[in-house]
Amino acid sequence: MGKNNTKILIAALVMVVTAAMMIEEAKSIPICNVNTNDLKKCSPAVTGNNPPPPTPQCCAVAKTANLECLCPYFTRSGIDSAKIKTLGANCGITKKPSCLP
Repeated sequence: MGKNNTKILIAALVMVVTAAMMIEEAKSIPICNVNTNDLKKCSPAVTGNNPPPPTPQCCAVAKTANLECLCPYFTRSGIDSAKIKTLGANCGITKKPSCLP
């Protein structure tokens, strides 16, 4: 492959990767002061039988989110409310939403 062909291939690859990243970000929907893609950062901390503690990135999302607004999503998600309460406690969130006992 010639030098020009290599440059064209690299430029095309960069454009494809950039477009893919833009499409992925476009799929994120803002709800309750947080983007849905950001909520995925907390998924490991609230799923499974013995979830790990939340990451600092998850805690930043949880502290930014309007947890009261997220109540309908909590109940529909099927996530155990005890795990959501544990996440809040581990992130230093003292105000619990009304949907969590």
